Amino acid sequence: MSYRITYAPPADDALRKMSDRVAFESAMARTIARDPYGHGSSPVGADRDRREATVAGAIIRYNVSATVLIVTVVRLLSF
Repeated sequence: MSYRITYAPPADDALRKMSDRVAFESAMARTIARDPYGHGSSPVGADRDRREATVAGAIIRYNVSATVLIVTVVRLLSF
C-alpha cells in the first residue's frame, strides 16, 4: 500500500527551489509514501499523525491522513 504525497504551499515553494528535487521526490516515494510511520520518523507532540523525518538530507514535517492514504508535507527544510 502506498500513500499519495502532497505539499502544502510553503513546502511546495521549498520543493521548487531544491537543487536535486528529482532525487528527493524519489526518496519520498521509496520511504515515506510506503511507510509514513516508519523510516526513522517521530511524532511531533502527542498526535501520532503529525510527524517529522529526514529524507534525502532534507528535514520534513508532515501529517498522515491514514483513512485516505495521503501524506501532506507542511514544512520542508533542505540544505
